[in-house]
Amino acid sequence: MNRAGLVITLVIAVVVSVFFAVDPKLDLDISAPFFHAEPPTLFAVNAQPWVQGMRAAARVLITLLALPGFLALLGKLILPHRRMLISGRAALFLVVTIAIGPGLITNVMLKEHWGRSRPIDIQQFGGTDRFTPWWDPRGDCPSNCSFIAGEPSGAFWTLAPAALTPPQWRALAYVGAIAFGAGIGALRIGAGAHFFTDVVFAGVFMYLVVWAVHGFIYRWRATRISEDSIGRALTRAAEAVRRMLGLS
Repeated sequence: MNRAGLVITLVIAVVVSVFFAVDPKLDLDISAPFFHAEPPTLFAVNAQPWVQGMRAAARVLITLLALPGFLALLGKLILPHRRMLISGRAALFLVVTIAIGPGLITNVMLKEHWGRSRPIDIQQFGGTDRFTPWWDPRGDCPSNCSFIAGEPSGAFWTLAPAALTPPQWRALAYVGAIAFGAGIGALRIGAGAHFFTDVVFAGVFMYLVVWAVHGFIYRWRATRISEDSIGRALTRAAEAVRRMLGLS
């Protein structure tokens, strides 16, 4: 989570923003090769039997990577004087990033309020909705819309556990997380579920969330949190909850 990564991410965001704002049909051009126009009209990847298995496997992997953070915080709240499963800072980092990124930004703020219809629903690909560019939230989709891509957001979130790997493995972990996000994104584009820009901005937003929370907890002198302070805060919270429940 260094400045070079942030600069690269912002450059990608600016380039994609400009190119796909000037020529929004680029999104259609990227999705078109996956669409079978002859009856029955469909996106080719959607017809493959292995697609659901790949999506399920991706969800399981993301859950397994996030689970230690939740279990560590829950365990500390239940047994406040026991040692945590993983470090308090790592647990907080995993939980906060997945809650803000795939949770709040992707599924609460954007997918429910940014009315961009999915490729499979627009007129150019056999649907009834009109196509809208990435920057226009005034589409025909009522909920669970195309911008930004949900499953790729979860896949790109794996940048968070990658940031916690030992330094000698960290670069490889980052590459793996980005490849995972890009792969899931390509799968969803091929299935007609998302446009290219939906996937790119999912990656951009998730990187920015992980970068900012990592800085807040670990890097920035004014805000970084010590392991002891997290432990004390969780212990106090657990004791307060236990008193409310009459357990102590």
